[in-house]
Amino acid sequence: MSETTRSRSRRAHHRPLVAAATGETPSRRPVWFMRQAGRSLPEYRAIRADHGMLESCFDPELVCEITMQPVRRHDVDAAILFSDIVVPLKAAGVDLDIVAGTGPVIAHPVRSSADVAALPRLEAESVGAIARAIELLLAELAETTALIGFCGAPFTLASYLIEGGPSRNYERTKALMHGDPDTWHALMGRLTDITITFLRTQLDAGVDAVQVFDSWAGMLSRDDYRTYVARHSARVFAEVASYRVPRIHFGVGTGELLGAMSEVGADVVGVDWRVPLDEAAHRIGPGKAVQGNLDPTLLFAGPDVVDREVRRVVADGERAIGVGAVGHIFNLGHGVLPGTDPDVLTRVVELVHSL
Repeated sequence: MSETTRSRSRRAHHRPLVAAATGETPSRRPVWFMRQAGRSLPEYRAIRADHGMLESCFDPELVCEITMQPVRRHDVDAAILFSDIVVPLKAAGVDLDIVAGTGPVIAHPVRSSADVAALPRLEAESVGAIARAIELLLAELAETTALIGFCGAPFTLASYLIEGGPSRNYERTKALMHGDPDTWHALMGRLTDITITFLRTQLDAGVDAVQVFDSWAGMLSRDDYRTYVARHSARVFAEVASYRVPRIHFGVGTGELLGAMSEVGADVVGVDWRVPLDEAAHRIGPGKAVQGNLDPTLLFAGPDVVDREVRRVVADGERAIGVGAVGHIFNLGHGVLPGTDPDVLTRVVELVHSL
């Protein structure tokens, strides 16, 4: 651990996001945005004009620059490491690419026990570029700005590997899950190992918090989540608990799963826009912080609507604290949409900080 990392660790409570996540009183209400570093920013588009997505994810200087862009522009309270869900799979040796307009595409989908056995394991040195990027970021970030590490949850990684890419119905994923549970759990175990290695690399490098994205868990019933997914996500959170940094869990369309997702070990549960934060806090149970949950499409609706809805989310967050949440981190209910005016995001941050 570098001196920069040790220094930041000693002063972690100065960061509003860390304070809100751990039940302390933040100096201001923390706000950041999922996908804040990306296509909504002209400075990001300028970089990507000459660099592919995966190339950018494995270049420490580019990761640092892209991660810092929204921090400089918006004054958000956290930077989230610029990466992609499939980065640890690529680093391990899985043959995949990120295709513009499509997303991750897997050359040889995983459909059998033999395919699972052939999956490579992730060695920490294979993601050394990410550790180097974190070192660069820690040297540049202000003491009050948290750095959030990033990974995909085992279920979401499994869905990409099985389907071969993004899917609308996840029929192959659910067929393997129900039709061959032994192979399913073997695959999830291998992906859990990869996820843990990737998170530990980031934590050893000094991130202040981690967020686990189970982006597609909302496709599952509560029973299926508890039967086929929860134990593996729980192992991820348990294996990084000793680092004593906030652990955030988020999925899309997971309103019916919030209670089950809260049981796997996260300190903060992200909530999409479909469930008010106070209702979400009831479902999650006491003792955890909530994160969210402005509908990202409302950023296109004009300043009066944005002002009203930001105030509503802040009020919902206060009510969530009143019913047992330990804190509220303002965010969107999903990622920033590509066509979002970055000036609107800046105004949202200013408003949240003023309330």
